[in-house]
Amino acid sequence: MKYLSGFGSHHESEAIEGALPVGQNSPQQAPLGLYAEQLSGSSFTAPRSENLRSWLYRLRPSAMHAPFKALEGTLVHTAPDPDAQPTPNRLRWMPIPIPGAAVDFVDGLRTYATNGSARGQHGIGVHGYACSKSMAGRAFYDADGELLIVPQQGALTLRTELGVLEVAPGEIAVIPRGVRFRVEVTGPSRGYVCENYGGPLRLPELGPIGSNGLANPRDFLAPTAAYEDAGATELVAKFAGRLWRASLPHSPLDVVAWHGNYYPYKYDLARFNAMNTVSFDHPDPSIFTVLTSPSDTRGVANVDFVIFPPRWMVAEKTFRPPYFHRNVMSEFMGLIHGAYDAKEGGFVPGGASLHNCMSAHGPDKASYEKAVTAKLEPHYLGGSLAFMFESRYVLEPTAAAMQVSLLDPDYDAAWSGFTKAPLK
Repeated sequence: MKYLSGFGSHHESEAIEGALPVGQNSPQQAPLGLYAEQLSGSSFTAPRSENLRSWLYRLRPSAMHAPFKALEGTLVHTAPDPDAQPTPNRLRWMPIPIPGAAVDFVDGLRTYATNGSARGQHGIGVHGYACSKSMAGRAFYDADGELLIVPQQGALTLRTELGVLEVAPGEIAVIPRGVRFRVEVTGPSRGYVCENYGGPLRLPELGPIGSNGLANPRDFLAPTAAYEDAGATELVAKFAGRLWRASLPHSPLDVVAWHGNYYPYKYDLARFNAMNTVSFDHPDPSIFTVLTSPSDTRGVANVDFVIFPPRWMVAEKTFRPPYFHRNVMSEFMGLIHGAYDAKEGGFVPGGASLHNCMSAHGPDKASYEKAVTAKLEPHYLGGSLAFMFESRYVLEPTAAAMQVSLLDPDYDAAWSGFTKAPLK
């Protein structure tokens, strides 16, 4: 499948030659009788470097649909959540089971925790999904935030207004706020979703690292135009914290051509160029930041997407796994595959953990004892891929997440059994 490369670049693509107008975005008559529509991801007056918009040339106006009606009975929550249950306790969940009945991506979404306010455009929602069938005759968009999708089991085909993304475990996809899409699967599928209410995700600044390293812009891929002219579709919208649905007599994925810098994209996490210490001490996890959504406070993120990829460990005279720590940022972690080096057991692929602001955490006893007695030779930490959604705001678990049987009641035992320092 052909993709367009470059993070934040202006791209253009047409499924039919001649579908893009030349010289004007909205000529009196668009080519091929298409309808011109601007999709804006920022205010019109945002600085040029931050202005996000794409022009879409489609078979029918996207305004052509019946009224929306509320969709009830979902497990999706949005901040501020009146039923949230904030807690200083460390939490860990087992993987969401793959449903036995046929369930698609939208119906398979459930919320772990939220923070901030979707209406105030700050904070995030953290969701999991487990599904067993493709969305058929159905499409979805999120008006509350952009969606960072992290597959853990099963590849996804994301058919969007601007084209198709194939995303497998070990890759991620970002669907901008308002972009309509459909999720297709080939079998049991599970993963994680960060719903970012704040500023759009961007690459972090590199500072003293220099001009290269971490995630490189050229490795981010956008889709090429690929429209469909299909029949009746249910359009599901997430708006102001609720799900809504409307009937369309056609598919909303009917964009024949587009150009701009507001589009969905994918990234292969294996292309992340990890930075690490080659002398001593364990560096802060911020060196593993793939994408960031800055807040209104410089240097403090609305959310950072951080990964812990395969890498060499060579630090001398150093405790190499993540150290014991307390910090102002709240951390939601997931495991895509392998074993996390700070937890000998209990944290399994598809599972999740939450360590909120100033809640003490770090390696369990088995991992600690293994690390302090290890022979410190160069060691390749491979076969594992974990990630973290790290936010400046306290993550507040939903009532359902606190009551579900997947919640580990004995997680605190991971830090039991440490003996008093002998002071010798």
